[in-house]
Amino acid sequence: MSSQEERAKVAGTVRVAAVQTVSGPDVAANLGAVGERIAEAAAAGARLVALPEYFPLISPDEAAKVAIREREGDGPLQEFLRTTAQRHRIWLVGGTIPLVAEDAGKVRNSTLVVDDEGRIAARYDKMHLFRFRKGAEQYDESVTIEAGSKVVTCDTPFGRMGLAICYDLRFPEIFRAMGEVDFIVLPAAFAHTTGKAHWEILLRARAIENQCYVLAPAQGGRHPSGRVTWGHTMIVDPWGEVLACLEEGPGVVLAELDPERIAAVRESLPALRHRSANLC
Repeated sequence: MSSQEERAKVAGTVRVAAVQTVSGPDVAANLGAVGERIAEAAAAGARLVALPEYFPLISPDEAAKVAIREREGDGPLQEFLRTTAQRHRIWLVGGTIPLVAEDAGKVRNSTLVVDDEGRIAARYDKMHLFRFRKGAEQYDESVTIEAGSKVVTCDTPFGRMGLAICYDLRFPEIFRAMGEVDFIVLPAAFAHTTGKAHWEILLRARAIENQCYVLAPAQGGRHPSGRVTWGHTMIVDPWGEVLACLEEGPGVVLAELDPERIAAVRESLPALRHRSANLC
């Protein structure tokens, strides 16, 4: 019996949630809105809830994130994640928050995974920094963000989770480096232009090629700064089917993770076992 089949027999299905927000420059207001969405997801039976990238702050002043950065293990954003997870007895994937970087003028754009007792179970720092220019629309995350360098997976009661953030979605090698995972959580704030063209295609591709679930909580709408994010928060199954999607505006999407579904897909199409040993 494979390790995946063993997990399927033990774990059973679990309800998970991905939260969509339209965050602005007021951190307290953002946390209040997120707290309501988390409570909604927990009341609906979700045992794991994932938040989007930049859930505490999206500001026209890119340096604003540097002003609120925290040291790992200390600060109000992390306290919010810990106490909220503990209050609702859920695993909480904390979108991204700004943590201290080696460069004093930058941050690490970091996902923290908090277990149902309020303990930090994993941290992932965004590796690929978005840069885009098309007419007046332009972004360069490297101005205020310092890239991470480590691929991160985390064992949970619901299976092995892989972590990635937004622009990482375009780099399939990071997902292959995770090994076999049961689900991937990818918080994002995809630009409307690139999201409309590529978001769903890439999410479904990552689910299909890794034969696992993908949870993609996103920013979705017009922000106070004027920035427009694509939204379409979704949960995709190991066959690439979209189980749930919220196109725009704040809200929650829910779906069931089923280990038996993962095992069945991998048994009927054993692509992960067919990978050539000659490829690095």
